[in-house]
Amino acid sequence: MRKPFVAGNWKMNGSRASIKTLVSGILNGMGRVNNVEVVVCPPFVYISEVAQLLEGSTVALGSQDVAKEESGAHTGKISVSMLTDVGCKYAIIGHSERRPYYLDRDEVVAEKFIAAQKGGVIPILCVGELLEEREAGQTEAVVEEQLQGVVARTGIKALENAVIAYEPVWAIGTGKTASPAQAQEVHAFIRNWVRKEDANIADKVRILYGGSVKAANAKELFSQTDIDGGLIGGASLAADEFINICAAAG
Repeated sequence: MRKPFVAGNWKMNGSRASIKTLVSGILNGMGRVNNVEVVVCPPFVYISEVAQLLEGSTVALGSQDVAKEESGAHTGKISVSMLTDVGCKYAIIGHSERRPYYLDRDEVVAEKFIAAQKGGVIPILCVGELLEEREAGQTEAVVEEQLQGVVARTGIKALENAVIAYEPVWAIGTGKTASPAQAQEVHAFIRNWVRKEDANIADKVRILYGGSVKAANAKELFSQTDIDGGLIGGASLAADEFINICAAAG
């Protein structure tokens, strides 16, 4: 049985004051969340502070990215050892906002994935298609290529200690959401793709949906057979909304 998983990606939002209020609200609402793994991913500069606020709670900490390099002359980058040093358990890898704008191509995503696992951080591997790719019927080909970009380097066994997030790019921050049937179709494709290599891992790997998830649509999305939770963007910045989404996953 796969334990539901909900991660909040705060992106480049927040201040010390607003994040303290947000974390307090999330912790106060966790009593309504049953049997769900909950993770928050703050901006890098607030990770240490959020770690202190979460101390003693069941909410885990993640980062929004990680460097493929371990150390050295890489101005502005954050290594996996730095993340573990401040208490990060997870790292988002290959988010659609990084792939085109920051040149996180498949080979870079694979190197970050490898670095994260090697350093003891669990990758949340993001895959998903552009609107024009969906309209051209290329969704499965695009997703397969993104998955293969990692698995070709790591082997399928690496997914045993990873989370996959399907995020249709056209639904991120747009207010548009893939219908539950559309999302389930791609999630089933991903699971079946993994199953061709290893049925045991396919049954265990958690596949999240990301793309304008809200409390109003979360229950229907999460009720789909192969959707194990969500990677939540804007809605994770409001404690009540985020807790309602987490509760829906349970």
